[in-house]
Amino acid sequence: MDVPGHERFIKNMLAGVGAVDVSLFVVAADEGWMPQSEEHLAILDLLGTAHGVIALTRIDLANEDTADFAELSVIEAVEGTHLADWPVIRVSPVTGEGMTSLQSALDDQLRSAGPPVDSGRPRIWVDRSFRVAGAGLVVTGTLTGGSITDDDTLTLWPGEQLARVRGLQSHDATVTRLAPGTRAALNITGVEDVGRGAMLGRPGDFASSSRFLAEVQLVRRFEGGLSGRGAYHLHAGSGAWPVDVRIITPDAAGAAVVLRSRTPLPLHAGDRFILRETGRRAVVGGGLVLDPNPLERGSALRDAVPGLEAAAADGADEIADALLEVRGIASITDLERDSGGGRPSSPYRTGTLIMAERRAIALHDEMVATVNRFHSENRLRPGIPRATLNSSLGIDPDAVGALIAGSETITDDGATVRLTEFSAGLTPSEQKAWDAARDTLQIGLAVPRASQLGLSVELVHALIRADELVKIADDLVYLPHQIDAIEQRLREVPHEFTVAEFRDLVGVTRRQAIPLLEWFDKQGITTRHGDVRSVRS
Repeated sequence: MDVPGHERFIKNMLAGVGAVDVSLFVVAADEGWMPQSEEHLAILDLLGTAHGVIALTRIDLANEDTADFAELSVIEAVEGTHLADWPVIRVSPVTGEGMTSLQSALDDQLRSAGPPVDSGRPRIWVDRSFRVAGAGLVVTGTLTGGSITDDDTLTLWPGEQLARVRGLQSHDATVTRLAPGTRAALNITGVEDVGRGAMLGRPGDFASSSRFLAEVQLVRRFEGGLSGRGAYHLHAGSGAWPVDVRIITPDAAGAAVVLRSRTPLPLHAGDRFILRETGRRAVVGGGLVLDPNPLERGSALRDAVPGLEAAAADGADEIADALLEVRGIASITDLERDSGGGRPSSPYRTGTLIMAERRAIALHDEMVATVNRFHSENRLRPGIPRATLNSSLGIDPDAVGALIAGSETITDDGATVRLTEFSAGLTPSEQKAWDAARDTLQIGLAVPRASQLGLSVELVHALIRADELVKIADDLVYLPHQIDAIEQRLREVPHEFTVAEFRDLVGVTRRQAIPLLEWFDKQGITTRHGDVRSVRS
């Protein structure tokens, strides 16, 4: 791909250079290093283009001294950049001098660059679109990240519209499949209009965001630090968008920043970009997206930068781990998408959620403290209700479940959660009170009110949970065998009966008879018919 060198066409150059793996950087021997050479060098360096060859061309128009001076100027200009180790080859397309050496050097660089990366997440930044009679809309771009096939369904960003691929071409040849690193022309349906800078990718592989945490490196010889007051354009893929810049951690050579775009962009961590100031009409810097969905707080953002910067140099898996460390708890799908296909390594996962080890340990300690505090305040209860624990920790119930499942300290009893070594028990004084209350209840079925048994409300609830008492009404309890005895008497009644007949049959007062019958109705033992009841068979 030949990119224009003139300053007026720098945006066109930026639209194509992002997909370049190996660059041929051309400098005229009879003219030497030019201002646009410096800008193109800065862009390649900021994009991290590691492989290429520098061609010192028109050697037939320069004498030996001029050519030597031009080569020394080039070597000096690229020192300290990604281009520093690129071979400089003197060539003349007119005479043929150096052309064989140039071809050989390019072959070496292509082998060194290796095959295009296939992460299984194809994407195409559209650089051109047009309509073909009888075929419809065609878009062109360079395919990266993965393969696409005829009849694939893709998502178009911005706007997240679905588009179906109905035909593929590469270099004017019709194909059914395209591999990454290929120039591609796609005939698509489902969308009406596609402009330069749009991106096509597989549904679910990308998400758009208007706010990014990023690392920016300033170009060499940039006067003054990066300012949040300038008017900037973000160049990524084949597009350019206005962005606002907020400085997070300033540095003499760059800064960590938050970029806000008026248009949601489908970028993930690790994506490179160029930052151009529209007022100066010049590239001022570029760098890496660190997090496409960063935290809101300034202090947390500053703390997140070192780990994300370190991971960005490693790979997608490391980026996913770094993003998880920042977020604490996250969706596995979100992490894979935001990292460009990385898979987090933390073992603390459940369903679709995953926790960073640091966060999981802190939450486990908080959970143990919460359960222990509940036991201290509610000694007679078997454990804290699961819903109460979920609310107290303030995280997804599935995440709480994962913490419990991996804990040797906590036991899940279903509706309640307790410390594994905890068992609810009565103190000697509570046991004495319970023994006395039980003796009182066993005197007859016309039992006193529950509030008159000499038991605390908490103790009554504990005995009901332990099936030592049966709650009939708010202030009426019986021993289980007493209820069994009453039911047995009911089943011996051969006909319908009234409340009064039941009262006399069992030997209770009306205060106990009505709640008892209503309780038996709810249990499905008796059925009411107006003023009488019958026992169900």
